[in-house]
Amino acid sequence: MTTAVGTQTKFEDALYELCELDYDAVEAYEAAINRLEKEDYKAKLREFKNDHQRHIEEIRKLLQMHQAKIPEGPSLKGLLTQGKVVLGNLFGDNSILNAMLSNEMDTNKAYERLNAHAEKWVDAIDTLTRGLEDERRHKEWLEMVIKKDK
Repeated sequence: MTTAVGTQTKFEDALYELCELDYDAVEAYEAAINRLEKEDYKAKLREFKNDHQRHIEEIRKLLQMHQAKIPEGPSLKGLLTQGKVVLGNLFGDNSILNAMLSNEMDTNKAYERLNAHAEKWVDAIDTLTRGLEDERRHKEWLEMVIKKDK
């Protein structure tokens, strides 16, 4: 799935959708953790899930400070991100991790777009920079483990 998050003209709309995407990621990580066999993979994915939960809190605070609408949970697209993990479960840990990599590619793209958004709020810079660093770290770890386990 390719995300459109970050293509919205108004920054607050893009940030709202980014927050929803982080909610979706939390749901997908929970689904993956519940299906993985290797405990070290589960531990790493719990760490990544916690990053996404922190992103949600930080983005919600930004939206609140700017008196913008705040999402309360995942979008309907969250079902698709979870669905990839559930299908991956049929083929083992490597397939689940590949599903998570696909999801992380979307979050990386979304954070890149938000960081480059023409209307980006000054007080969002640190949050978005840290978020992108987290997303890149998640993607790199998943790519490394998937390559190692082939």
